[in-house]
Amino acid sequence: MAAIVLLSLLGVPIGQAMIGASILYLWLKGMDMGSAAEQLLNSTYSSYLLLAIPLFILAASFMSSGSVLDRLLRWCNALVGRFPGGLAQVNVLQSVVFASMSGSALADAAGSGKLMQAMMTRDGRYPPAFAAALTAVSAVIGPILPPSIPLVLYALVSGTSIGYLFLAGVLPGLLLGAVQMALIHYLAKRHRFPVEDPVPMRELPGITREALPALMMPVLLLGCLYSGITTPTEAAGVAAAYALLISAFYYRSLGLRDVYQSLQQSARTSVSIGILIAGATVFNFVITSENIPASLSAMMRGLELSPFTFLLLANLLLLVLGAFLEGSTIILVILPVLLPTAVALGVDPVHFGVVAVLNIMIGLVTPPYGLLLFMMTKIADVSLGALVRATLPFLGVMMIALAITTFWPDFVLFLPRLAGYTG
Repeated sequence: MAAIVLLSLLGVPIGQAMIGASILYLWLKGMDMGSAAEQLLNSTYSSYLLLAIPLFILAASFMSSGSVLDRLLRWCNALVGRFPGGLAQVNVLQSVVFASMSGSALADAAGSGKLMQAMMTRDGRYPPAFAAALTAVSAVIGPILPPSIPLVLYALVSGTSIGYLFLAGVLPGLLLGAVQMALIHYLAKRHRFPVEDPVPMRELPGITREALPALMMPVLLLGCLYSGITTPTEAAGVAAAYALLISAFYYRSLGLRDVYQSLQQSARTSVSIGILIAGATVFNFVITSENIPASLSAMMRGLELSPFTFLLLANLLLLVLGAFLEGSTIILVILPVLLPTAVALGVDPVHFGVVAVLNIMIGLVTPPYGLLLFMMTKIADVSLGALVRATLPFLGVMMIALAITTFWPDFVLFLPRLAGYTG
């Protein structure tokens, strides 16, 4: 672990740092250093599920064309713009809608952050720090709702069904959006935030018709998964093909140059995630060789922790780690260590996965080092102090959503059980 920290401080990407530290461990132990390559290749080429990640990223890239984005924002504005804090409500709703396109909090904030910041701060309608804070906290919703790249990674390390994980994330994700919108309503009344001009009801069917093909993406994805027509990876391929077809032929917003740029951008993102997965795979081999998961599980059982106490401690740990580390690293390195203990204590693995991912995502906006906070200071050109102050009320209501998700398992598992989950 010290070698990983040292290499990271020297500027080595975390994936390569884990590989380098693992090779160093094998050398010091006198083990065959080729074991690192063996573990990397075995895990990479034996996991069909890994193919879902670049396909979801490609689908998101196709759907992020300007024309699709504009139509979805118009639809969101038609629904909630007329309520107190109209544009702020639109910001949250667009994060819920765009969840079906990105699956990544950082991608969501980067994709719509500049546009929403410009819209909300025009003519002094909202304070810049408030607009930036709202974009950061609403971006957290994306990776909870399907398709979620963090949940795909958790399925990879835990062996749980990606379909059940996707369903388990729906209610917590919607709850997160609901508590944020409720807080906006309260703040809008208190600070007299502006209300947008209401869209006439006669125009709503037309606006909905224009946005409907994009809105059908999650319906298509979940339909393919739970009807048994496709595997999760094949469903990701269907999603990418659907995104290409509607963006290129229905909305006519995607040309050949755009397709090439989407492929190029998706390849870069997929490679960076792939290197991270490779590094985590080799490092997990080191952790397993040292028998750390089994030792931790035995120690936890010796402490006679209840599931409630374990989940409380796990929440605190993951919130702190989420403020310092990239989420994928935590899922691939830390969760495999915690999962055996969770299962031994009777915590459902699907429930634990959603709780863990929700913790990690909230960590992205937890002061003082949340990655989304640093990203929004650059996008919105606001000070970190002002951004943190504006974020704190949202963190309060998000903690309420986290508590409900953590300590009410039936809330999380309701939809999976309707689909046949027996956990």
